[in-house]
Formats: sequence, C-alpha cells, structure tokens
Amino acid sequence: MNNHNENLKTGEKGAWLSIVAYIFLAVMKLYIASIGSSDGLRADGLNNFTDIIASIAVLVGLKIARKPADSVHRYGHYRAESIASLFAAFIMMLIGLQVIFTASQTLYLSNYSQPDMLTAWVALFAAFVMLGVYSYNLKLSKKVGSSALFAAAMDNRSDAFVSVGVFIGIIGAQFGLFWLDPVVAVLVGLIICKTAWDIFKDSTVTLTDGFDYKKLDEMKNAIRTFKNVRDIVDIKGRIHGNQELLDITILVDPTLNVVDSHAITEHIEDYLYKEYGINHALIHIEPYEEDKESTTRD
Repeated sequence: MNNHNENLKTGEKGAWLSIVAYIFLAVMKLYIASIGSSDGLRADGLNNFTDIIASIAVLVGLKIARKPADSVHRYGHYRAESIASLFAAFIMMLIGLQVIFTASQTLYLSNYSQPDMLTAWVALFAAFVMLGVYSYNLKLSKKVGSSALFAAAMDNRSDAFVSVGVFIGIIGAQFGLFWLDPVVAVLVGLIICKTAWDIFKDSTVTLTDGFDYKKLDEMKNAIRTFKNVRDIVDIKGRIHGNQELLDITILVDPTLNVVDSHAITEHIEDYLYKEYGINHALIHIEPYEEDKESTTRD
C-alpha cells in the first residue's frame, strides 16, 4: 500500500505539468485571439481553461486518494479522484456549450473577420507544447499505473490535435475562407463536450461499481484452470479510484485442509497481481459437491 501511495505522489508531477502548461497556453491564446480576431483560437483557449479545471481535479483526487483509511472510509479515499472528475465534467460541458453557441452565432450572422497570422503561429506552437506534455504524462502514467493520469495524457494529445485544427482553420481564412475559423471553433466546442461526456461516463461507471465483464470472463476462465480449483461460483469486480477490487467464490475439494485451501487463494492472488496489477482480491472458498455441478456451471 505504501508503494501504491508513492506512485500516486509521483503521478502528481504529471498533473502539475499539465496545469502549468494549460495556464500558460490558455492565457496566451485568449490574449492573442482577442487582438488577432480568431474565434478558433479563442475557443482553443477556453478549451485549455477547461483542461486546467480537469487537471486540478486529477491533482486534488490524487492528493485525497493518498489519505490513509479511517474509521469511516475502510477502503481508503481512492474514489475522491472520480468525484473530482465528475465535478470537472459538468464545468467542461457548460464551457463547451458556450463556445458552440458563440461560434454558431458568428456563422449565423455572417459576422466574419480575417484572423491575424500571429494567431496561426500561436496555435501551431501550442500543438507542439501539448505533444511534449502528452509524451511525458503517457510515460509517467504507465510507470505509476494511474488510469487518471493516462486519461489526462489522452486529453493532452487531443488538445494538440485541436490546436492543429485551429491552425488549419486560420490558414484557410487567409485565403478568403473566413467561415472556416468559426467552423473550427464549433468543432472545438463539440470536442470539449465530447471530452466532458467521456469523463462523466467513466466517473459514473466507477462510482456505481461498474466493471468490464469481458475482463471478468477472462480472469474467470484463467482461474478455472488452476490446480485444485473445481469451479467458480461467482466473480465480481469494482473500481476504487485507480484500484480494481475483486470478490471471488471458488469451489475446491472438500477434503482439502485449511493450509492447502489457503495456498490456492495465494496462488490466485499472485496471478491476479502479476497479470492484471490487482492487489486486492477477496477469495471465498466453498466445498465442491458433485450433485451441485449442474447449478454451478455457467
């Protein structure tokens, strides 16, 4: 558990890097967009502002998750990360809708203006910055095993692609396609809303104890092949922050003693940790009875 907390602490470096990068880029984009008349760059700046909120949510979640278990939270505080992400998703959705509304209004009124080329170079510069942040956070997320940091890295990459799209839109406006810049702004707004929805969906699945049934079936089939495991009555999984918790009921030969039965559970626990990184599996043992075979098989 101490090693797990150290990984969470190390993961905070990635969250801090994202926050600093997003603050710098959001301020720069919003300022340059205001003097360079680019709806696309303005939308990209607001997109980065939502990313600041999401990164802060990840950071707060990682910090709270490191708090030790107490009399009320026996499983620890790992779900704080999911709650913070849920909060960030609502804010991101509101900003995304505002971006879509503003850009759509520009398109409807045909209130176009040619953005300055400076806005294009700022967008391209931002794309390269975010690709660097993405590379760092991706490597760090794999090192510490943080699903939240991995999600943040994917968001970093999408932000880089958004900035490239803004660059293309501004370049198009230089050739008389003035409508292309606000169209890109609408697309950025849609991306913000899509990202918010994905975060909301993942957070709610986690908070309602959802789990990948295909992964459960895969583990179930593997455990069935273990020596002295006659069958599996039940297997359930849930996600607690960035930890996966399992509850498994297996059937064994009723003549096995306590020591041998316990050895089976240790074997299963070692397998789950090595193959899936699961360090908390509650394994319940029941005696296998021939006349119940038909009712215990899937």
